[in-house]
Amino acid sequence: MAGPMTPSAPFGVMLTAMVTPMKADGSQDLVGAAELATYLVDSLNHDGLVINGTTGESATKSDAEDVALVKTVLEAVGDRATVIAGVGTNDTAHSVSSAKSAAAAGAHGVMAVAPYYNRPPQEGLVQHFWAIADATDLPLLTYDIPKRTGVAIETETFVRIAEHPRIVANKDAKGDLEATQWAMQRSGLAWYCGDDILNFPMMALGAAGMISVVGHVVGDRLAEMAAQLASGNVEQARSINASLLPVYEGIFRGPGVILTKAALAMQGLPSGPVRLPLVDATDEQREQLRVDLALAGVRGFA
Repeated sequence: MAGPMTPSAPFGVMLTAMVTPMKADGSQDLVGAAELATYLVDSLNHDGLVINGTTGESATKSDAEDVALVKTVLEAVGDRATVIAGVGTNDTAHSVSSAKSAAAAGAHGVMAVAPYYNRPPQEGLVQHFWAIADATDLPLLTYDIPKRTGVAIETETFVRIAEHPRIVANKDAKGDLEATQWAMQRSGLAWYCGDDILNFPMMALGAAGMISVVGHVVGDRLAEMAAQLASGNVEQARSINASLLPVYEGIFRGPGVILTKAALAMQGLPSGPVRLPLVDATDEQREQLRVDLALAGVRGFA
């Protein structure tokens, strides 16, 4: 594995925000989810998985489906990987209920994105995250992705929410390395990169690890990059990162979940269709993705 769970890396180092495999009729594929989780952990060196997040199509899944997926992934890999359940919504009461359900199902931690659409003030963010953290005994990972939520978690807010003993980390997809550095320095939270193109620079700045999307296809190489950085081998880490640039570009030519599921299908791994309002990759998109992944030497494409 890329790294053990420590106070500075409470969920491990190499994690992926896992897609939710679906059957042809659009229903959740639990057998496929167990197979995919096992592949990611045992073949691609993952320390953990985040499920029921954005890449897991949480916005179009039911609470019952979320709980079933938590139980399935825990049974498959919970003895050798951290399983974090996404529980964040724009409704604090719903998020609290989801956190309690995830804890009852056995999740090792929970992740809560900043509330989307209603654009709460910073005080609302503080109260929202504290309420979720109060709901269980699990460690909580906040998730800052203003391009999706419409509201950014400010540095002073990170300082405040970090006062809660169960808020231990943040997933950063803000795309602002200046803000990242201040928040890391002032809050003391463990930091996880949630924007794949910034994995290397954020790790170099002291992030604990990555919660990746491209980890579905190159998690082992990301784990090696992190290990090389931790050993002080910066040039080796930089070289690995450079080799992954076509993967970052390829997977994010469109919504990450769409092209990730296309890549997994090409490799014969469980993925299935996406749910509306997302739509599956076109033949043209799949062909371009094949070229991108081949350029990066991804197994099964090179």
